[in-house]
Amino acid sequence: MTRTVYVNGEYLPEHDATVSIFDRGFLFADGVYEVTSVLDGKLIDFAGHAKRLQRSLDELEMRNPVTEDELLEIHRELVRANDLTEGLIYLQVTRGAADRDFAYPSEETDPTIVLFTQAKAGLAENPMAKTGMKVISIPDERWGRRDIKTVQLLYPSMGKMAAKAAGAHDAWMVEDGVVTEGTSNNAYIVKGNTIITRHLGHEILHGITRAAVLRMAQEAQMKVEERPFTMEEAKAADEAFITSASTFVMPVVEIDGEAVGNGAPGNVTARLREIYLDEMRKAAI
Repeated sequence: MTRTVYVNGEYLPEHDATVSIFDRGFLFADGVYEVTSVLDGKLIDFAGHAKRLQRSLDELEMRNPVTEDELLEIHRELVRANDLTEGLIYLQVTRGAADRDFAYPSEETDPTIVLFTQAKAGLAENPMAKTGMKVISIPDERWGRRDIKTVQLLYPSMGKMAAKAAGAHDAWMVEDGVVTEGTSNNAYIVKGNTIITRHLGHEILHGITRAAVLRMAQEAQMKVEERPFTMEEAKAADEAFITSASTFVMPVVEIDGEAVGNGAPGNVTARLREIYLDEMRKAAI
């Protein structure tokens, strides 16, 4: 089945969709992106993703080509046109097409905006939530502004491949002796009754799922501590997990070949995933 995609104001069959070879996203990775999950045909935490998109654009002095209301309508039309029940909507905005130059093009240059869907059956019922995932540690060698959700994803891709080569599912990145985050997710450990995750800053992405999960944890009377933690702490933790828009809350049961806790998903992680999915489904639009 051919998908309907959105490119610069038009809904097109995917095989008719094109972007200029002079687009700065292609030439300089001069662009930002968001991924919004769809469950039961509805958008999960759309407002959070729209707000973070605007923040990323502002940080890069890039113009937003659409209003939030227009963006919501585009998302809904893609869900309808592609009969999407469960999956993802990918959104990318770049500084637009201009002759190659390190300096930004004129402010009159139209940004490029692209959206497309990816059907992911079983997104909410991912079997890995029952078995847990394995991660390895790698040095964090990305640029310093990880809080901006840019399309510069080569190093995270290399981290994913390193994990795959090691028989694991993902990599947690380490800088100055402490964990920053996963290649495409925020990282957490649980020690006793305390959920520990790195505080916000330029070093990590300000996860939309992270914000929701921490809020729900506190509402459920769980203790949350936002601070850096080491790989040694992670390996000695009772539980570990990640959060992201596409995995929600996912348990980590092995780090660098060592079992976390008893080597099985823990109760805190399972409860957080349950609460998150329940609350997000209720609030979906």
